[in-house]
Formats: sequence, C-alpha cells, structure tokens
Amino acid sequence: MKLYISLLLVVLTSIANAQDKKWTLEECVNYALEKNINIQQTQLDNELILVDKKDAIGNFLPSINANASHSWNIGLNINPISNAAETQTFQNTSFGIDVGIDIYKGLQNQHRLRRADLAKIASQYQLSKMKDDISLNVANAFLQILFNKENLKVQQKLLQNNIQQKQRTQTLVEAGSIPRGDLLDMSATVATSQQSVIMAENALLISKLSLAQLLQLEDFKNFDVIESEIPLSESAVMLQSADAIYSKAKEERVELKIARANLEIAKKDIDIAKSGLQPSLRGFYSFSSRATNSDRISTDANGNFIVRGPDALFNQFSDNKGNAFGLQLNVPILNGFSVKNNIERSKIAFKRSEIAINQQELDLKRNVYTAFTDANGALNAYEAAVTALEARTESYKYAQQRFEVGLLNAFDLNQSQTLFANAESEVIRAKYDYIFKVKVVEFYFGIPIAKN
Repeated sequence: MKLYISLLLVVLTSIANAQDKKWTLEECVNYALEKNINIQQTQLDNELILVDKKDAIGNFLPSINANASHSWNIGLNINPISNAAETQTFQNTSFGIDVGIDIYKGLQNQHRLRRADLAKIASQYQLSKMKDDISLNVANAFLQILFNKENLKVQQKLLQNNIQQKQRTQTLVEAGSIPRGDLLDMSATVATSQQSVIMAENALLISKLSLAQLLQLEDFKNFDVIESEIPLSESAVMLQSADAIYSKAKEERVELKIARANLEIAKKDIDIAKSGLQPSLRGFYSFSSRATNSDRISTDANGNFIVRGPDALFNQFSDNKGNAFGLQLNVPILNGFSVKNNIERSKIAFKRSEIAINQQELDLKRNVYTAFTDANGALNAYEAAVTALEARTESYKYAQQRFEVGLLNAFDLNQSQTLFANAESEVIRAKYDYIFKVKVVEFYFGIPIAKN
C-alpha cells in the first residue's frame, strides 16, 4: 500500500509539474526544430540524397551477376550419349557468373559523384533555411504571447480602476455632487471594460494555441510561456549601416548558398550530358558450365547397362567449363538527337540558375534594407508611443481630478480614460514590434534567434 501511494504521489507530482511548466523562447525554438513535420520531411530528403551518393559511388564498382537454371525436357530428345533420338526425359543444369566493369564512360561516373556531393550540400543548406524560417515564426508567436499577456494586465488594471471609479461616482451621486446620469455612464464604461478584458483573454488564448500548434504539441490546453520582461536594449547590429548588414548577409544567409550550389549542380548536369557524346569502353568476363542427366538407364554399343551416377554428373560440369572475356567499345553516332537535346536542356537549366542567383541577391538586398528601415521605424514609433503615453497619463489624472470636484462629466472622463488605455496598449505593441524587427535584422547579420 505504501508503494502504491508513493507511485501515485510521483505520478501526481509529474502531472503537476508538466502543467506548471512554462516555456522559454530557446525551449520553444529547439523543440520546434526537433518536432516540426516539415523539418522531418527535409531530413528524410537528405537521407535520400545520401542514397543517391551511394549510387554514384556504386557506378565505379564492377557488376557481378550469377545465374543458374535447371530444366526438364520430356518427349523425343537427342540422347547425348548415343546421339540417337529417344523418347525419354532429360534434365539439363547450367550455371554461370558474369562480371562487367566500366573502363571509360566519358567521365560520366566522376561527374555524377561530384553532382551527388553538391546535391548533399544544397540539401543541407535547404534544411538550414527551413530551420531559420521556423525559428523566426516561433519567435514572432512567442513575442505575440508576451504582448497579449501585458495587454491583458493593462485591461485588467483598467477594469479595476473603472470599478473603483464607479464606486466613487456612486458616492458622489448620493452626496448630490454630480448627476445620476454620470453613474449610468460609468456603469456602461465598466461593462465595456469587462468586454475588453474578455477580448484580451481570447487573444492571449489564441496566441498560445498558435504557438502550441507550431510546436506540434498535443497538450496545448496547458501550454504557457515564461512571463519574462524583455528589456529594450540597444542592439549593436543596429549601429551598423544597411550596406554593412547586407554585406554580412551575403556571407551568412543560406539563400545565396543554395542558389550557388544549384548553379554548380547545373554545371555538372552539362558535363554529364556532354559525356554522352564520348565513346565508352567496358570490360567483361563470364564463366559457365552445364550438365545433362537422363531419367532412365542407358546401354552401350554391346548392350551393357550404364548407370550415370553423381560422379559422372559432376564430371560433366568439369568437362563443360567455359570462360569468356573481352572488351566492348560503344561509339555514339546517331541517337535521335537525344544527347544533343539533353545538353541543350542542361544549358537552359544553367541559365535559369544564373538568373536565380541574381534574383536571390536582389531579394536579399531588398529584405535587408526593408528590415533595417522597419526596425528604425519601429524604434521611432515606440519612442513616440512612450511620449504619447506620458501625455495621456497626465491628461487622465487631470480629468479624474476635475471629475471628482464636479467640473467634468462621466462621458468626458471615459473618453480620457479610453485614450489613456489605448496609449498603454500602443506602447506595449510598439515595444514588441521593435524587439521582433531587431531580431530580424540580427538574423540577417548572422545572429541566431535563440541559442541551440
């Protein structure tokens, strides 16, 4: 019984800890990189590319094939002993081994092996790009949760202030300092504030569900992140110029690396296609043997019975051995323009790859300059929001003071309070918008979203 109780306590403690667990940004990113379905599929593609490389290596090895056959010939057959036609059953057994190896194939095997190496590199770059994209998506979803948490606190605080303001209004109405209509306006304000809290709670829940689904979590109902305060520290990357960030991005970003690897693959495809114009030389060797056996006893010229035993059968295999070896030269002359057309296709693909590199460079430059401009704009927006909040705070305090002495009605007070609440929410939104956009700029500069 004590053992069962101890196990039950352990299980309940584990469940409680699992429910109380709050994820950090690094944990979210690392978990997404491990569990994401698209990443798993890309990793399987990488494994297929490794198999393709094994195929390219196997082209250098000789081909060895063994064959064997056993047949029954029933009916009128030529007796291999008497060379006479007889109606009986003969059994024929044969086997052989064939060996072939490419001596020269227009360097096609070498080109295919090099292409397999390039395809492996390009696939690794593609996997790295997918991980970067997922890291950005996770970071954005994580910061969205933090924004919704802080916004919910603002709305809850505003609701408490409205409730307290309603109580003060009730007191002032009972004292005859303000009209009863102000109390009705304040009651409506409390109801509106309650709706804002509910909307903020729903927004927080949806953002949690979005990140949990991005992480492929099954128990998304209890998912939550750590409510860490992210300070607005000045990023050293933002002190760089946009040109410097772009130059660094050209070295770090995998988009250009993928395009360059694809260009090298296209070059190898041209070499592989051109190798079809060259002659190929192949060496071969084969070994074979056979034996024949009759189902009935034969007789010799004197009428004596001959019993063909196992020794005689194996003697046939020894006597009928055969070897063949030689060289096979294949010179392409006319193959319906197939080789020429393959070369043309490869050259067109190469030109496409060249254009893709230029396009990637233009896209990267545009993205870097856009991210840099957006980050600076977000900083300016945050500073403006802070200034606006300071002004709205003083304005709201002044409105409260005027309301308490009867110089301001409830409607105007509610208007001032709404502007104050909106200013608080705007500061939070601008803060996390700036944090994310700085992370995007750092991402292009080569700084990872989270430490792995």
